[in-house]
Amino acid sequence: MEEIKILNVEITDLKALQEIGKTTFSETFATTNSEEDMKKYLAESFSSEKILAELKDDNSEFYFAKVDKDIVGYLKLNFGKSQTELKDNNALEIERIYVLNAFHGKKVGQQLYDKAIEIAKQKNVDYVWLGVWEENTRAIKFYKKNGFTAFDKHIFRLGNDEQTDIMMKLEIKK
Repeated sequence: MEEIKILNVEITDLKALQEIGKTTFSETFATTNSEEDMKKYLAESFSSEKILAELKDDNSEFYFAKVDKDIVGYLKLNFGKSQTELKDNNALEIERIYVLNAFHGKKVGQQLYDKAIEIAKQKNVDYVWLGVWEENTRAIKFYKKNGFTAFDKHIFRLGNDEQTDIMMKLEIKK
């Protein structure tokens, strides 16, 4: 496999970000959720207006994972008031790490994760946190392997379905 490159996502990458976002989310969750809930979630979460606002937000950052010229995954980070929940200025939220199924097991997710931790250290935060669906055992295993521990739960709305996310955190060594 070619080298994986992690690159900043720019506003001009809006359509590519929507595409990788919808594709990876669908690959990950379509088989375990209703078509109606998936359509509603994808339409709301990946609308041009919503993604453009997130790209313009100084407290959010997106990164693509590229192999050759192909986008194979992406990362979304939130800081300060843009965090979905805790809004702790001493924390960084990993809101999304998604990788195309064809690239699972090829260290793409790990490189995106490593980028998140590198940024957390640059920003001198105390910890990194995230929410992961309680039924996404692959992701839970990945985060546990990287030292995350569960500390709470919250509700994640996918379309009209309320699902439980496990909230996990990792203290950043200074």
